[in-house]
Amino acid sequence: MSKFPYLRQDFAASIVVFLVAVPLCVGVAVASGVPAELGLITGIVGGLVTGFLPGSSLQVSGPAAGLTVLVFEAVSEFGVATLGVIVLMAGLLQLAMGFFAIGRWFRAISVAVVEGMLCGIGLVIIAGQVYAAAGLKAPETGIGKIAGLPGAFADALGSTEALASLAIGAGTIAVIVLWKKMPKKAQAVPGALAAVMLATVVSLAFSLPVATVEVEGLVDVIQPPGADALGELAGPAIWGTIIAFALIASAESLFSAAAVDRLHDGPRTQYDKEMIAQGAGNTVCGLLGALPMTAVIVRSSANVNAGAKTKASRVLHGVWLLLFAAALPSALGLIPLPALAGILVHAGWKLIPFRQIAALWRSHKGEALILVVTAVSIVAVNMFEGVLIGLALAVIKTAWEASHLKTEVIDKGAGPIQVYLSGNATFLRLPKILDSLESLPQDRPIEVDLSRLYHLDHACRTALENWAERHSAPDTDPVKVTNADPVKATNADPVKATEP
Repeated sequence: MSKFPYLRQDFAASIVVFLVAVPLCVGVAVASGVPAELGLITGIVGGLVTGFLPGSSLQVSGPAAGLTVLVFEAVSEFGVATLGVIVLMAGLLQLAMGFFAIGRWFRAISVAVVEGMLCGIGLVIIAGQVYAAAGLKAPETGIGKIAGLPGAFADALGSTEALASLAIGAGTIAVIVLWKKMPKKAQAVPGALAAVMLATVVSLAFSLPVATVEVEGLVDVIQPPGADALGELAGPAIWGTIIAFALIASAESLFSAAAVDRLHDGPRTQYDKEMIAQGAGNTVCGLLGALPMTAVIVRSSANVNAGAKTKASRVLHGVWLLLFAAALPSALGLIPLPALAGILVHAGWKLIPFRQIAALWRSHKGEALILVVTAVSIVAVNMFEGVLIGLALAVIKTAWEASHLKTEVIDKGAGPIQVYLSGNATFLRLPKILDSLESLPQDRPIEVDLSRLYHLDHACRTALENWAERHSAPDTDPVKVTNADPVKATNADPVKATEP
């Protein structure tokens, strides 16, 4: 027992994570347009392969709602048979990024872009799954899905089957939301699982005319990449999807790792090793023709909150998923599709960062704009191009801020004139700096405060030294520069450097 001091805690946590994972694995697969078993396979690989590897000890990997939109687009364009090739190449790309220590650089991605990506995905998931809840076919584009919602509701009102299906979906969402108000003992069963079980019982008891999950069998759905699928790699179209899979899955996993680190006091995430673990998992998923995986914050937080101490909990959850998929596949065939749609609608809602948008708007309107534009672009165009638009906006904003400079002159009428420079003093802003400084009177003492500068390049430093040397009249105190770390004064300079 000394070898496994936390076995009891990890065993209990693994059961909780397993119960959370089952409906999400199945729901994500169905929403992605692939057999339900492929979602379970990805969850199994997330536990048994990624779970064993070092990186982040407590976060759990599996199929994620955040990739649903991208996978659905890929399956629609290239087919289910080619999905394995896309996931395989994305996994190999992740492995390369991990081995070349690129993982840590994902922390440099603008949070506004990531939040905008999740927001856009959430909106598309919600819109698409409303059609699924009503048993209707959803339009292909994000804008089409949202614009067609009024018509879809009108069609549903005229159909008994659609109304029954919508009622199951709405009831599932209601159970998930209200489950948190149940007694603690009842909450030992995850809300999503309780909602699916109740929906299944109700649909069977009342013989409701709702569609259920199609079951093909675990072995039957495994499709290793064939020659035809590998031949798709010769075309340029598929590579954009592969890069999108790799970058978005990596970003979501590493941001999840940062969030999970804040939930516990155990070992911190090693980002490059976590990238390798995710790459290994996706490589195996690709070889099996399954869904791509990411680290998933819902399962990871459930793991931490259930008292997990080591990676054993996530490995064991993979074992339970494998046993379930092998021993009880027919149980999947009883699950109503609108119940899974309800789970995804709730998951999509949680992806929309309402609080973050409000907080950003109050403090950083530029970041809030990037978030909103990224989300709208994903809905209007597609996942990959929407993220690229967000990243481009973030780069433009950073470039603008890098050349932004504010000059504040305070003249109280008596005593020295105070000049405050804040921002970034680069050669691009040199004309503005010199215009402001040269307009100051030469017969008054001047104090220039550089403490608010983030950066002062060589051109500005030299120009400032030259201006300070020649500006003051002979009978006036020389210009004094405070906090002049960037401006190194010499004994011959009239610039007097003092600490603030």
